Formats: sequence, C-alpha cells, structure tokens
Amino acid sequence: MTTHLRATAAPLVTAHAKRVVADTGVLNNPYFRTLVDGSMPLEQFRTTQEQLGFAVTYFARPMAALVSRIEHPADRVGILGNVVEEHGGFRPREFHHETFRRFLASIGSDTARLDGLTMIPAVHAYNSVLSAVCTLEDPQVAIGCMGAIEYAFASVSAVTGSAAVDRGWVARADLTHYGLHSEIDEQHAEDFFLLLEPHHHDPAARRRIDQGLGLGAYALNRLYSDLSALGPSPRR
Repeated sequence: MTTHLRATAAPLVTAHAKRVVADTGVLNNPYFRTLVDGSMPLEQFRTTQEQLGFAVTYFARPMAALVSRIEHPADRVGILGNVVEEHGGFRPREFHHETFRRFLASIGSDTARLDGLTMIPAVHAYNSVLSAVCTLEDPQVAIGCMGAIEYAFASVSAVTGSAAVDRGWVARADLTHYGLHSEIDEQHAEDFFLLLEPHHHDPAARRRIDQGLGLGAYALNRLYSDLSALGPSPRR
C-alpha cells in the first residue's frame, strides 16, 4: 500500500485497515493486473473510468448521511471536512465531479455525452452498499467501511495515475483527480479512523470495526473486479 503519512494519530486502526485491505487483495485483482502489465487497452480503460465517474460523483452523499448520525459535534468535523473537500472547498471547478471529468477528457472521453451514459449494475450496487451502510448500519461499521475505502483509494489512485502516465495515455500534469487522491485519501481515512481508535480494544466495538473495514475493502475490490470484465465501448 502507498503510504504518505509520516505518522498517524490512529495507529491501531490504521494498521488494522492496512492488513484488511492487503488481505482483500484490491491491488492484485484483474483490473489492476491488466492495467499495470499493459494488457488493458485504452478503450477499456476509458470505458471503465467513465463508469467510475458515477461512484466519484456519488461518494459524498453517503458520507453526508453518516455525518448526520454522529452524535457529538466535535466528532463530525473531520468527516464534514471531507464532504466539503469533495465539493472543492466550495469552488465549483474543484468539485471532484468536475476534476474527474477533466481527467476523462484527457483520456479521450466526450464529456458532453457523459450525462446520457447509463450506469452499469456493478457501480449501482457499489453506490447502494455505501448508502445502506451509512444510513442503516451501526455508525462504527459505517465509519470503518468508508475509512477502509479512503485508505485503499490512496493506493488505487497512485497505481491508476502512474499506469496511465506510463502507458502514454495522459500527461502527468493532467492527473488532477488521481494526483490529488493519491496524496489526501490516507488523511481522509485517518479522519474516520480517529473516531474508532479509542474503541479498538473493546471487544464489541472491535467486531464492528472488523465488519466495517472488511466491507469497505470488499466493496472496492468487487467494484474493480467487476469493472475488469467490462469490455471497451466504441470511442466517442
């Protein structure tokens, strides 16, 4: 896993998440194997990334629902800041929805037609899992789930961005979205993990933390595994 943080204020949960994500094998699934070994064509990469756009746009919504379920105001601040950052710090051009679309344009997507794109069931299922866990599950399960996704996505972003540059599909200067996430998502993960750290030694809480971390790692791994089976669509 890529690690940018020199130290963490949530060492127990962070180490736990690192083990869970590694055991799940997110970066060893077929999507990243074919992306890195050069066997994934640009057309397939473009098609899968267009589908990922639905997940990028949606991600802040379950987080916002989770914030509303956290009892103490001080405990909401880190995740609330994450929601704000997803919205570009209130700068519309920096909304993650917009930075991802600029990335898609850099790899040849016709962004004018993206609003008419149909979301595939795999992405719909992923978004629905996040919505369900953040609105219906125990908050500690939801916090672990979202934290694991943020933690894993730092490495996912680094691998995706590096592979796209190495393949000559995009200039490093155009990696606005993935460059940002490879740097900030471990900090975003820590915002979740800090809420779990004081409870890590409590057996009941530990079971909920286990469940949440495992669900987040599984959901992300399943999403990319399903995307690996998605064939390329004609270039628009």
